[in-house]
Amino acid sequence: MRDLPQPPGEPDHRSADRYLLWLTRKEWPSLLWAGLLAGGYTATTVLMSAAIGATLDSGLDTRSVLTWFGVLAAIIVIGVVLIPPTHRAECFNWYASAYRTVQVVCSRSADLGPTLTRRLPSGEVVAVGTEDIDRIGDFYERSSMIAGSLVSVVAVAVLMLTSHVVFGLIVLVAVPLIMLGIVPVLRPLSRRQEHQRGRTAELTTRASDLVAGLRVLRGVGGERTVGERYRDESQKVRAAGVRVGWMDAALQALRELYPGLLLVGIIWYGARLALDGEITIGQLVAFYGFTTNLAMAVRYLMHSASLYISARVAAGRVVRVLSLDHDHPDPVDPADPPTGPYGLHDPASGVRVPAGRLTGVVCADPGDATAISARLGRYEEGGRLVEEATGRAIALAELPLRDVRRRVLVATNEAHLFSGRLRDELAPDGGLSEDRLAEVVRVAAAEDVIRQSPAGWDVTLTERAREYSGGQQQRLRLARALAQDPDVLVLVEPASAVDAHSEAAIGARLAAERAGRTTALITASPLLLDRTDHVQFVRDGRIVAEGGHHDLLVTEPDYAATVLRTTVLEEQP
Repeated sequence: MRDLPQPPGEPDHRSADRYLLWLTRKEWPSLLWAGLLAGGYTATTVLMSAAIGATLDSGLDTRSVLTWFGVLAAIIVIGVVLIPPTHRAECFNWYASAYRTVQVVCSRSADLGPTLTRRLPSGEVVAVGTEDIDRIGDFYERSSMIAGSLVSVVAVAVLMLTSHVVFGLIVLVAVPLIMLGIVPVLRPLSRRQEHQRGRTAELTTRASDLVAGLRVLRGVGGERTVGERYRDESQKVRAAGVRVGWMDAALQALRELYPGLLLVGIIWYGARLALDGEITIGQLVAFYGFTTNLAMAVRYLMHSASLYISARVAAGRVVRVLSLDHDHPDPVDPADPPTGPYGLHDPASGVRVPAGRLTGVVCADPGDATAISARLGRYEEGGRLVEEATGRAIALAELPLRDVRRRVLVATNEAHLFSGRLRDELAPDGGLSEDRLAEVVRVAAAEDVIRQSPAGWDVTLTERAREYSGGQQQRLRLARALAQDPDVLVLVEPASAVDAHSEAAIGARLAAERAGRTTALITASPLLLDRTDHVQFVRDGRIVAEGGHHDLLVTEPDYAATVLRTTVLEEQP
């Protein structure tokens, strides 16, 4: 038994065909094994026809009949024995190709981060995981029948050539001609599938946007208008699907027509030869069986061509994701990584986060908070790492992106909570003990999440942890960030959705948890700021004041208004 998923490797994303070829190279032992098994099975069906014909020509005496009965029984037993491993190998090929595709797409999506959503609509990415992997998996699952069909064609041609040269030549010439006969249908089928696939992705994007903004749409009365637009787009997808269906039906008709014509022609010609005495009755019966085998082989080959077209369209979508360039690519000549404790600096705003301290950053404009956190985490360019010992500043853009992500963690309220066990969500690599898990949950004041479930750490979260309140979700996100224990942690409004009691507890526990480590707390919460070592106040994109929290409340009216959420009212005349 082989475990899936496996290490995916580096995909070849220069084109759809190259990607499919890369998958083939990665799974060639399993594909070869499945092909050998399928070839062995189809060979038994051909040999059965030959054995039946030989039985009829043996004179039908008792000894001959018993002998050929034993031969037929042995062939049938071999064929039956080959069925389970063949099916198992085919299923493995489906899972291996589909999940390898999922791995490379998910890995690339994680590397791209926000770049992905800026470059591609969400429906495009969703469709890769819901439709395209099925198309790729179907092709590799049935690829064993390509080898089986070729074995069947070769076996039939050899047996017919040894019995009658003309028959063998008919097989060798007819099969390639039949395959060429479907080529004119494949190109328009590919175009229509590509069009239908694009329409489906657009509709998925519209549906996700509609669901996300349904409450707002109802508030402004736009629900009916958007619903009508969705219905119109849905009809376009349906029409595109119907066009694909018509072309697929035409291909299905050809899959029945061409082998049927071949079957009729061979039987007619064989009957003429039998009447003229050129072949025996047993040979005629065998040729009929051969022709049936040949018709099935041709149908499989034609069906494989259709599956390849679908897989090629799907692979094109996968390649589109894999080929995206990151908005912030790695430097060609990376700088030497910093050593020892280090802090952060944002030259655009002047914000400095000294090494080993808990620094509060208060922004009068929430947009400034978003921009500063993005630069400090290298989601936008401009942030720097500063070595405490030497004072050397290294631009984040000069370091590999993976190195930056390993050193600096920016935790925002837009972070996604994934479905699965809570234990795995907090510590994906399983490297934390239950005592450490309990500690980070305590610091995040999320003990109630554990207490309310009999399963404890093994409670299963749904997508985005929707079964929990907004405050509980926020505290789970904070616990997950703390569990990563990064060198530098940037928290953006980590307690905006929790009650005052929990907010105060988080402030007290967070200061102790991150003591001696570099932490930026971008917030306007007075309960959290009261626990910071130093506070910087940003207005109009630049630092205008800094100092202790209580000092700024007294000396900076704008700071006090931002933190205490008050406004200065003009006196009425």
